This record gives sequence, structure tokens and C-alpha cells, in this order.
Amino acid sequence: MILESLAAAVIPMFVYLILLWKMDKYEPEPLTFVLKHFFWGAFGAVFFALIGSQFLTFNLNLVTTATPFLQAVLIAPVVEEITKASYLFKTVKSRKFDNLTDGLVYGGAIGLGFGMTENFLYFVTYGDTYSQWIFLVIIRSSFSAVMHCISTATVGAFLGISKFSVRKNKYLLFPMGLIIAVFLHFAWNFSVSFDSTYLYGLLFMFTVIIVFIKLFRYSLKLEEKILIEELRDEDFPNEHILILSSRLRSIKGWIDESVRAKYISASTKLAFRKVEERNAEESKKTFYQNEINYYRNEINQLRIRIKNDTTTE
Repeated sequence: MILESLAAAVIPMFVYLILLWKMDKYEPEPLTFVLKHFFWGAFGAVFFALIGSQFLTFNLNLVTTATPFLQAVLIAPVVEEITKASYLFKTVKSRKFDNLTDGLVYGGAIGLGFGMTENFLYFVTYGDTYSQWIFLVIIRSSFSAVMHCISTATVGAFLGISKFSVRKNKYLLFPMGLIIAVFLHFAWNFSVSFDSTYLYGLLFMFTVIIVFIKLFRYSLKLEEKILIEELRDEDFPNEHILILSSRLRSIKGWIDESVRAKYISASTKLAFRKVEERNAEESKKTFYQNEINYYRNEINQLRIRIKNDTTTE
């Protein structure tokens, strides 16, 4: 059932990825950039995790027998979370990585890619009978792969917070996020290793999923607050501020349709760049100041265009 396993591994993860990407409603990340993270998780992270696991298992065997249980609850959580999160060190330096929400999206994409490959390997290895295969597809698609998504998204969230934090101890945020990710991974693997705790594991992951959704909503609320507060200081009509900070922005008719997409994009970027400029290191402030001026000018040009179109009519 190789083709069936491939389809069962790929399709749910791509659906989750699109849903995750769409949840970032104010400033969606470039889909191609998100896909790069997904494929790193699917191939790069898996490759290095296999090497790391083999290395640690070999060294552990020199001291004691590394049973499959020890590999699952000790080695796998540490190695896999490190290899998945390693790509985020590159991403956090990108100017596309703006805030908490971006960390959740990029980290989540890596985790989904990793979960896709791991699921495929599990489906073809342990799906001995059709009923076992179905059970694996349901459990791993609903919980195991989602665990990978949430654990790496947690690391991304902590990196997103630390990037623009002005606190001296901000460099402690990454190891804190990694520790939480390893714990989530450990708790899931440990709980599903025993029949007596399996249901507790499912309950645990169900709770973690709810918390993740609430965290994502919280990050979007922060973005909404940023839009309202930062655009109030600019020459924006109040009704535009209320629309730009809500789902009403996608409705036609509140502004000339020929400029609506550009107006939304420029206004959103202007608000976020103002916050980033205040929290950026001195060496990077000039870049953000130039960005702020650029988007202010673009918005003014769009308003002139609207005014001219109205006059000619």
C-alpha cells in the first residue's frame, strides 16, 4: 500500500499547511517561503534527525542497551526538535519574519513537513493489515503529525517574540521554547507507549491543540491592536482603521477596488514596520525607517490616484 500510504501522508499535511497559512489573516507570509520550511521539515530535518538518532543510540549502547522505548521518549524528542528548529535560525534573520504569528506559521510548516515524511514511513512499515493501517492513518494524521507542527511552532513563536524584544535576557527565549517543544514531544511519545496511558495521551494532545488555536488567535489579536494603534497616528479615516483591522478588509466597496489590495498591504506593513523600528537594534533602525517612509508614500500615491479617478468621473 505504498501509493495509498503516500496519499494518506501527503494530503492531510498539505490541507493543514494551507489552513495554517490562511489563519494569518493580516499579513500572510509568501506561500513559496512557507513551502520552503515545509520541505525542510519533510527532507532536511528528517535526514539530520536520522543521523543524530543513530549517533546517540550508538553511544548510548556503549553504556546500556538503548531500547526502542528509550529511543522514543528520550532520543527522538531531543534530536527531532533540534533538527526541526535549526532552520528557524536562518528564518529569524529574514525581514519576512516579523512577529509571533510568523513564528507560529514557519515553525508549524516545518513540523507538518516532518510529520508528513514520518507518517509515510510509519504507514508503509507498520501497516501490516488494513485495519492497522487505517488506525495508524487516523491517529498519526490527527495527533502525531499535529504534535510535530505545534512543537516546532512553539519554538518559532519564542523566536518571534525574542527578535524584537528589548529585554537583555531575550536570548533565553529560544532555549525556553525548545525545552517546551521537547517536553510536548516527550509527553506524547511516553503516553502512547503504554496501553494504560494511551487515552491520556490523546486527551493531552487534544488539550495542546486547543491551546495552540487560542495562542494563534491571541497573536492575531495583538496584530489587530497594532493596526488600530499605529494607524491612528497616521492620516487614516477612522472607518478605514476599523475595516483594516478586521475581516471587513476583504469585502468590496469600502474603497476603490483597483487599489484595495495595495492599500491593505501598504497599510498593514506600515503599522508593523513602525513597531519593528521602535524595537529594532540601532544598526537596523535605518532600514525600518526607510520602509516606513516608503509605505507612507505609497499610501499617499494611492489616495491621489483615487482622488483623480473620482474627479475624472
